[in-house]
Amino acid sequence: MSREKLSEKNMSSAVSTRKMLPVILALSLPTMLEQLMQTAVQYIDTAMVGSLGTSATAAVGATSTVSWLVGSTISAIGVGFLAFISQHIGAGEEESARKASGQAVLAVIAAGVFFTLITTLLSGQIPVWMSVDENIRDMAARYFLILYSPMMFRTASIIFGTVLRAAGDTKTPMLVGVGVNVINIVLNFFLIYPTRKFNLFGQAITVLGADMGIDGAAIASAASYVFGGIMITVALFRHKKISPKNQSLRPDRVIIRACLKVAIPNMFQRFATSLGYVVFASMINSLGETSAAAHTIANTVESLFYIPGYGMQTASAALSGFAYGAKDEIRLKRLVKTIIPLEVLLMIVSGGLLFIFAPQLMSLFSKDGAVIALGSTVLRMVAVSEPFYGVPIVIEGILQGLGKTVVPFIFSVMGMWCVRIAGTFVFTQIAAGGLVEAWGCMIGHNLVLFIMFVAYFSSGKWNPFRNPKKI
Repeated sequence: MSREKLSEKNMSSAVSTRKMLPVILALSLPTMLEQLMQTAVQYIDTAMVGSLGTSATAAVGATSTVSWLVGSTISAIGVGFLAFISQHIGAGEEESARKASGQAVLAVIAAGVFFTLITTLLSGQIPVWMSVDENIRDMAARYFLILYSPMMFRTASIIFGTVLRAAGDTKTPMLVGVGVNVINIVLNFFLIYPTRKFNLFGQAITVLGADMGIDGAAIASAASYVFGGIMITVALFRHKKISPKNQSLRPDRVIIRACLKVAIPNMFQRFATSLGYVVFASMINSLGETSAAAHTIANTVESLFYIPGYGMQTASAALSGFAYGAKDEIRLKRLVKTIIPLEVLLMIVSGGLLFIFAPQLMSLFSKDGAVIALGSTVLRMVAVSEPFYGVPIVIEGILQGLGKTVVPFIFSVMGMWCVRIAGTFVFTQIAAGGLVEAWGCMIGHNLVLFIMFVAYFSSGKWNPFRNPKKI
C-alpha cells in the first residue's frame, strides 16, 4: 500500500472515530449522571436513616441483598428487550420494535404482579431467612412490606427504562431518575423526623415532620417509585419511535422466545453473582467489626468509581444492537475500536482518583482510624485494577446488544465462584487471612474476567457476522 493511500485510510479512520465519539458520549453521559445521582442519594439516604440509630440502619440494610436480587432479575428481562428492540431499530424495522414494546408492557404486568405477591406475602419471613436480629425483625419486615408494595411501578421503571435506552433515548430515564431521587429525599425530610425548629438568618423556622422514623423512609421510597413508574410509562407511550400504544397485549411467541433466549442466561448470571456476594459478605463479616465496617464503607465508596464503566456499557449495548440490526459490520468494528480504549482511559482516571483520595473518602463515613486505614488500603489495591475491570464491563455490553448472554454468564460464574469465593474461603477461613486477602481475591476475580473476555474477543467468536443470525 502506498504512503498516500495509507494516509487516506488513517484520515478516514480518524474521521470515523470523531463521528462515533459524540454518539457514544450522548448515550453514555445521561446514564452516568443518572447513576451518579442514585449513588449520591444512596449516601444521603443512608445518613438520614443512620441518624435514627443502629437498629434502624440494620433493619434497612438487612434485606438489601433480597432487594438487589429482585431488581437484577427484572433488569435481566429488560436486557432481553434491549437486544431485540435495538437490533430491529438498526434494521429499520420499527414496527417490530413497537410490537416488542407492547410485549414489554405485558412483561411489566406479569412480572409486577408476580413480584408484588412474592415480596409482600414473604415480607414477614425474609428477615428470618436473612438471620436478622430478633429485636428488629418486625421493623425490618414492616420496612420491606412498605417498600415492595408498589412493585408494579418499580418493574415499569426498570423494564420501560431499558426499552427507551434500547431506542437510543438515555436522557428520559435520567430525568425520571432525578425526579425519583429528589422526591425520595424531600419526603424523607418530612416523614422520618418530628416537627422541629431551625434557625435561619436569625429567624426561627418551624419545619413540620411526621416523626414516622423507618416507616417514613419506606413510604418516601415507595412514593418515589410510584412517581418513577408513572412518568417512565407516560414517556414510553409518548415516544414517537417505540410507543406501545395500540399494540396487542396478547403474548407473541416469536418476540417472547427471542427475548427470553437473551434474558434467561443474564438472569442466571445475576442470580449466581448476587448469591456470590452474599457468601462473600458473610465470610468477611466473620473477620470482625473493623473488617466488616471497612468492607461495607469501601464497597460504597468504590461504587461511585464504577459509574463510567456502566455508563459506557449502556452505550455499547444499544450501539452494537443498532449496528447488528443494520448489518453494518464496519460500524460494529468501529464501535469496538472506539469504545474499549475510551473505557480504559476513563477507568484509568477513575482508578487514579480513587487511589489518591481513598483516605479522604473513607473518612466521610467513619471516624475510626483503624477502619479508615484498612479501607484505604483495600481501595488503593482495587484502584489499580479498575482499567482491567472496565474492559469486561463494556465487552459485556456489546454482547448484550448482540444478544449473546451465555458467554458472560459462564465467565461471571467461573470468576465469582472459582476465584473470589473459593479464594476468599481458603485465605480467610483456612489460612486465617483478613480483609486484604479477601479483596485480593476480588481483584483476582476482576483480572480473570479481563483475561477471559479479552481472549474470547480476540478469537473473533463474538462477531455475529461470521455466522449471522438476527434475533
